[in-house]
Amino acid sequence: MRQERVFAIKFSSLYPLYVKKAESKGRSAEEVDQVIRWLTGYSPEGLRRQIGSENDLETFFAQAPRINPNASLIKGVVCGIRVEEIEHPLMQKIRYLDKLVDELAKGKALEKILRQ
Repeated sequence: MRQERVFAIKFSSLYPLYVKKAESKGRSAEEVDQVIRWLTGYSPEGLRRQIGSENDLETFFAQAPRINPNASLIKGVVCGIRVEEIEHPLMQKIRYLDKLVDELAKGKALEKILRQ
C-alpha cells in the first residue's frame, strides 16, 4: 500500500481493529488505550476525541501532544520492515503504534511494552 493511502486511513476505523486484536489475545481496550497514550501523549479525553473524530492518521499524529522520547527504543519488524529503519517520520510513528499493539497482543508485559 502506498504511503499516501496509509496516511489517509481514519484513526477511528483503525482503533477498533487494534482493540479487537488485543482482546482476541486476552488483553483489554484499556491496555490498548494506555499504549496509544504512552506513544502519543494524548490524555484519556484527548484520545476519546480522536476516536470519535474523522481524523486520518496524519492528523492524529500531527495533533498528538508529544511523541514519547522513548519511542526510539521500539525495535522489531512490522509488515516485514524493521521499524527502527523506516525513514519517513510519519510512517515510522504509525509502525511504532502497530508494533506496540503487536507486543500487547503477544502477551508482553505492559512495563516492557512501555519501555520502563
